[in-house]
Amino acid sequence: MTGATRSGHTSRTTQFRSITAPAGATHEKDIEMLRVAVPNKGALSESASAILSEAGYRRRTDAKDLTVLDNNNDVEFFFLRPKDIAIYVASGRLDLGITGRDLARDSGAEVGEQLAMGFGSSSFRYAAPADQQWSVADLAGKRIATSYPNLVREDLAGHGITADIIRLDGAVEISIQLGVADAIADVVGSGRTLRQHGLVAFGESLCDSEAVLISRRDAELTKAERQFVARVQGVVFGQQYVMIDYDCPRSLLDRASVLTPGLESPTVAPMADPDWVAVRAMVPRKDHQNLMDELSELGAKAILATDIRSCRF
Repeated sequence: MTGATRSGHTSRTTQFRSITAPAGATHEKDIEMLRVAVPNKGALSESASAILSEAGYRRRTDAKDLTVLDNNNDVEFFFLRPKDIAIYVASGRLDLGITGRDLARDSGAEVGEQLAMGFGSSSFRYAAPADQQWSVADLAGKRIATSYPNLVREDLAGHGITADIIRLDGAVEISIQLGVADAIADVVGSGRTLRQHGLVAFGESLCDSEAVLISRRDAELTKAERQFVARVQGVVFGQQYVMIDYDCPRSLLDRASVLTPGLESPTVAPMADPDWVAVRAMVPRKDHQNLMDELSELGAKAILATDIRSCRF
């Protein structure tokens, strides 16, 4: 069955599920399934699947499954290579996808970011032998091995540099030792792999990356897509924030509110003792221990930090 698509989408075959009407009704309602791409393996896949599960979506039970149909939420998940996901989303064949920002940029696909998901952080850097002093200008005329040729080509063009870009599918660190390249451009996390191969990163980051939820660029999201983004965002924000509750002398409320402003303002409630108030606010998880210390020093009591599983804004 061919379903109607949003304006600008390429026509595609769309799966529907049939909802039987209640007793006494005489019709059925067809609901179009939202189609979402998820990384099929690796660290991106594991973290993305965990967030989707916490958001209430069905997980695949077999790592070999390429699709999972979640009839309760009207979503069909497609497990694809992370580097291909942006291409599928840009084509309109899939509605949304989770992939790395660096992979989406290198694909050249027309996609837009809906949400940074808070995992898979890395930077994309040039690297060369540690016993040599390199700058980006030194790349002119050199051989650069990379799995991200478009990112490198774009950056070199911005510097007015011409070089020979050698595309490899992985393990680019060994290419210099094997005489295939003079320098590399690759994803850098801790830098441990570079050091193991006697390499050091140089120059500015070409791309600071993390996992992102993407859609077609400039496409207006449907109601179903907005709901999906809101659900995932609620879990991501829940991982990045905690809820702080504490009792505060009324005379210190203004100073305490500076420490815990919340997303808009803290919730303040009266207590049985008119000289005290109860305060609640969301605060960044990474800062909450220091904040609890500061509140205690200020004079707050009964300070509690609670995990947030999900939220809506």
